[in-house]
Amino acid sequence: MTEGGSTPRKKRVVIVGGGFGGLETAKALKGDDVDITLVDRSNHHLFQPLLYQVAMAGLSPAEIAAPIRAVLKHQTNCRVLLGEVTRVELGSKRLHLDHGDSLSYDYLVVAAGAKTNFFGNEAWARHALGLKSVDDAVEIRRRVLLAFEAAERESDVDARRRLLTFVVIGGGPTGVEMAGGLAELSRFVLADDFREIAGREPRVVLVEATDRLLPGMDEKLAQSAAKQLEDLAVELRLSTKVTDINEHGVKLGEEWLRASTVVWSAGVCARSLAGRLGCETARGGRVKVEADCSVPDHPEVSVIGDMAYFVPEGSEQPLPGVAQVAMQQGRFVARQIRRDLAGKPRETFEYVDKGMMATIGRSRAVAQSGKLKLSGFTAWIAWLFIHLIYLIGYRRRLMVLLEWFWSYATYKRGARLITGDRAWERAQQLAQQAEQGPNSGPIRVLDSRSERGTQGASSPARPDATEESDSGSTSVA
Repeated sequence: MTEGGSTPRKKRVVIVGGGFGGLETAKALKGDDVDITLVDRSNHHLFQPLLYQVAMAGLSPAEIAAPIRAVLKHQTNCRVLLGEVTRVELGSKRLHLDHGDSLSYDYLVVAAGAKTNFFGNEAWARHALGLKSVDDAVEIRRRVLLAFEAAERESDVDARRRLLTFVVIGGGPTGVEMAGGLAELSRFVLADDFREIAGREPRVVLVEATDRLLPGMDEKLAQSAAKQLEDLAVELRLSTKVTDINEHGVKLGEEWLRASTVVWSAGVCARSLAGRLGCETARGGRVKVEADCSVPDHPEVSVIGDMAYFVPEGSEQPLPGVAQVAMQQGRFVARQIRRDLAGKPRETFEYVDKGMMATIGRSRAVAQSGKLKLSGFTAWIAWLFIHLIYLIGYRRRLMVLLEWFWSYATYKRGARLITGDRAWERAQQLAQQAEQGPNSGPIRVLDSRSERGTQGASSPARPDATEESDSGSTSVA
């Protein structure tokens, strides 16, 4: 009680973003004497490391996404709001939401994540599909299935070849997993469904600007990943720059590669909220933070995960934008809030790298944790085990395990649905594009994401840049 007899107001903690970092912060403050408000533009927490499996028809969205309210329903000191932050006033400690509401805070944790970065080539976003959301994954799945539907009735050999050519740009974990998944889906699953398409016809091409795959992973493991992809008939184009993308395909240097579906996994950048904070930003629009994850001159404001740029002492590179970094930072920031309230000095964030892994296909994967390096079936089993552990909810774990068992035993995928209206019209449009060359007049392909807009980059950079941050990549959390 205060001198006037009133109860002291609890400190207000506002968390922006319900991804790995934001959700971990909220959960770590359970039971503390604070009022938490978590704001997210979506109502669900997405397990991004398995997002590519939704795109490849292996899993359904509900199996890798959990409603945030359900996750936090037993946490009485936390409420959840659906909305997007439009403005932050650091001086008055207040933020504004898109529906007109405003929130005051004593502590602000910004963990809004990243978006696909086309490095200043916004026009490419109309033709290349990113993979950062459920909508993106469903659109990729729909586009691949529509390409097969159009190819089933196509008699022209060249047009058929274009329809069945799929290009993945970016050789990081997401690109490697996507290319392997596309190869398995097209050659072993869909080839059985479409009687007019031979298993050898689908073509998957993985393009990487540097001379190797999986930067940051051991060189021998990267070579093993390349070999496993080639065993699945994936064409590797290393040391190859993308110079243009249109509705007919991809231009690699001076060569046009005609393709019906292009997936972009060559990089991400911080969401636009990072720029609206008014703080200094670095490469990829990420906010520069102090050793305690706070922004300079505002110790009450922390930025974590994909949005944060921090170079640890003794390192030349910033922390990567992967799930394990965001989760560790989330728990760390919660602990610093607790120390502030107890009058204790703050600590310095120390990242513990638990390794990284990438799955390539059935019994194919690579994994690295310290000196331990795994490849092939053993790495694949480790990958399955780790992802089941960190997936939220026992029901989801069971459903995913059953889906994986069924897929392994039968080579079948259960989520092969083409969603959205006018699917046949879209298939016809793909067929028309396949009959034209890369310099022909444009045909607008209906995109189920068009009403929501596309994700482009706001910061110019090299179009051949490698993957700087990959929150959807598979890392040991």
